[in-house]
Amino acid sequence: MSTPWTLARRAERMNPSVIREILKLTQQPGIVSLAGGLPSPRTFPVDAFAQACAEVLATDGPAALQYAASEGHGPLREWVAAQLPWPVDPAQVLITTGSQQALDLVGKVLIDNGSRVLVETPTYLGALQAFAPMEPEVEGVACTEDGPDLADLARRARGARFMYVLPNFQNPTGRSLSDGARDALVQQAARLGLPLVEDNPYGELWFDQPPPAPLTARHPDGCLYIGSFSKVLAPGLRLGYVVAPKAIHPKLLQAKQAADLHTPGFNQRLAHEVLRHGFMERHVPAIRTLYRQQCRTMLEALSSEMADLGVQWNAPQGGMFLWLRLPEGLDATALLPQAVARGVAYVPGGAFYADQPDPRTLRLSFVTASEDQIRSGIAALASTVREALPRPTAVPAARPQTSGVTA
Repeated sequence: MSTPWTLARRAERMNPSVIREILKLTQQPGIVSLAGGLPSPRTFPVDAFAQACAEVLATDGPAALQYAASEGHGPLREWVAAQLPWPVDPAQVLITTGSQQALDLVGKVLIDNGSRVLVETPTYLGALQAFAPMEPEVEGVACTEDGPDLADLARRARGARFMYVLPNFQNPTGRSLSDGARDALVQQAARLGLPLVEDNPYGELWFDQPPPAPLTARHPDGCLYIGSFSKVLAPGLRLGYVVAPKAIHPKLLQAKQAADLHTPGFNQRLAHEVLRHGFMERHVPAIRTLYRQQCRTMLEALSSEMADLGVQWNAPQGGMFLWLRLPEGLDATALLPQAVARGVAYVPGGAFYADQPDPRTLRLSFVTASEDQIRSGIAALASTVREALPRPTAVPAARPQTSGVTA
């Protein structure tokens, strides 16, 4: 029987998350997952939330369970504004249902069919998914280890609506922009009249020293800032926020009203109850310590297992990910089934490119696996790579030399 339903054109641009599909593989017994971008459940402050839940219900239960303001819980917005390292009016803060909703609202408010949007090369897959239904033309700006190439940015900026940037411990590469690179990027964007959408879900997850000031702190009117509580409290709360220039904040608010009316008020009050007594200052350092050690373990395992294989990788200074590039001739997507067969999963890098993907790249996460699992997973990945490398061409044995003298 034929279906009576006709899909909107934008629905054709919606694709399943590559990462979510790969995570299904990790549910098989014996698979070490270095694929997911999930924070470690060992960092979730369960006891603090239990106490906060009882307190919120006892003191503010009816309001916590009622419909709420679309802008978000006032005290939580004030807390966000006070934590940011530049002057922010709480009226500029919009609480969202995770930072993924913030990306969706940005797409709805700033992108028309055919609008040009610039992103880093590579960039966060979730942003590409959020923008895709608005039918933009997304272009990747060439990047070095220190961020976007400013000459390439200038070539591509004309007519672009904005550039989406993750300056801190980027997903997927783990790279961060230096202080000088941030200044240069902001100044170039200002000269070009190009707004910047700054996404910062990982900025608190530094290992040895905090990252430089955000892009938005350097040019608040030319930047829009997105933050999240998922990596420092718990992703199940689905709490994020946008700090927007006053010129566009009302439209983001209207887009949110149309999407879900408001982010759950109970969750917002719960988070604020946990945060307002200085909990972050005690809690986040423990997350940093855990992730620093797990990252170090992965780097040591890579050096031990892959030093002779021609594999390249970086050494992130925070966050949750590092980035690998396989030897020439190998394809990370084609290699994944073989890796899974050996008991390890990763995310092929091609999904993180707006255009011209590098098939040799892949992303590894070091935060959810134990140190023993990291070691065994990297060993399995090294075996997979070693097996896939081209075999050296056999050189025929040399024929015996003769003097040319016959008997």
